[in-house]
Amino acid sequence: MRDYYEILGVERSCDGAILKASFRKLAMEHHPDRNGGCEEAAGRFKEINEAYSILSDPQKRAAYDRFGHAGVNGAGGGGPQFHDVNDIFKEVFGDAFGDMFGARQRGGRAGPARGQDLRYDLEITLEQAYASAEVEIDVPAALTCETCDGSGATPGTSPTTCTTCGGQGRVRASQGFFAIERACPRCGGSGQMVMDPCKSCRGQGQVRRERTLSVRIPAGVDDGARIRLAGEGDAGVRGGPRGDLYIFLSLRPHDLFERDGLDLLCTVPVPMATAALGGEIDAPCLLGGENCDGAAKQVVKVPEGTQTGRTVRLKGRGMPSLRSRERGDLVVELYVETPAKLTGRQKELLREFAGLCGEQQHPQSASFIGKAKRFWSGVTGG
Repeated sequence: MRDYYEILGVERSCDGAILKASFRKLAMEHHPDRNGGCEEAAGRFKEINEAYSILSDPQKRAAYDRFGHAGVNGAGGGGPQFHDVNDIFKEVFGDAFGDMFGARQRGGRAGPARGQDLRYDLEITLEQAYASAEVEIDVPAALTCETCDGSGATPGTSPTTCTTCGGQGRVRASQGFFAIERACPRCGGSGQMVMDPCKSCRGQGQVRRERTLSVRIPAGVDDGARIRLAGEGDAGVRGGPRGDLYIFLSLRPHDLFERDGLDLLCTVPVPMATAALGGEIDAPCLLGGENCDGAAKQVVKVPEGTQTGRTVRLKGRGMPSLRSRERGDLVVELYVETPAKLTGRQKELLREFAGLCGEQQHPQSASFIGKAKRFWSGVTGG
């Protein structure tokens, strides 16, 4: 399956505007209605549509960037889909027609522009995802200039009416039999011009600063989870509403645990003697509880004759669910450890022990040797 960025001909770091512009161009070029029903064009159009439907959605794009096609399997239909030529027309000329009718209802002037949404990638620990946490982050964002209070004009002066649009914020132009109305290119749709710009913001009405925000990490979050902080994005232009901040979470690899859905997996070494005779070992756990002391150790019973790879499942000791009271399990995989750096006496005792052992003590070895003998007999024709 081809890379979605390659299909749209854009870089992975491109912003939404570049992504949309590329989609517009390709969609119009390859739409079946413009290519006489050509099957190749139809297939190309379908590819373009699917790629844009994923990459235009911030959450799906994040999942695709992290996991590729596997991260968005079955998600292709969730974003914007354009099947009819009229839908393409609206998408292609949306900025030109945009709020044309809404602007007339408001008296012809475009309202204050909403601020841009922001994205922040945050890596968290498994412990934070397990028990919830409060995390502080530093986010650069556009803030309303305090010197001019967002007007963009030097204090004591005021913006003047735009001479191009007469304060309407929009201009009209004829293109063929279309009469297209769009935001005034001189004033940007505000209907006003700043003749004496504020020195703090250079007439922009905004300054970029870094802010420290506190983010609550809910218990049970996983890779790719998204947290939305409403009104914490860029400030709007000329008093417009603020955009939102979207925080995309990723889980830092853990030294002891691996996560599988709600379950936690942990491999614990078991001394050979304990595996043979049975006993108890301490396994790590994330929080205290029944049979779990203050140092976050879970007592695990090792059955007599345990082999490497045997697992012990501890109910309810895994991750909490984000949307219910359900909890996963802690799955402890036992790894039988052979002793090393033996003393002479220890080796002597092991040799004595080996001489006393038979097939009953090593049933798997006996079974394997029997199969191997039959194999060798077949190979040599004996």
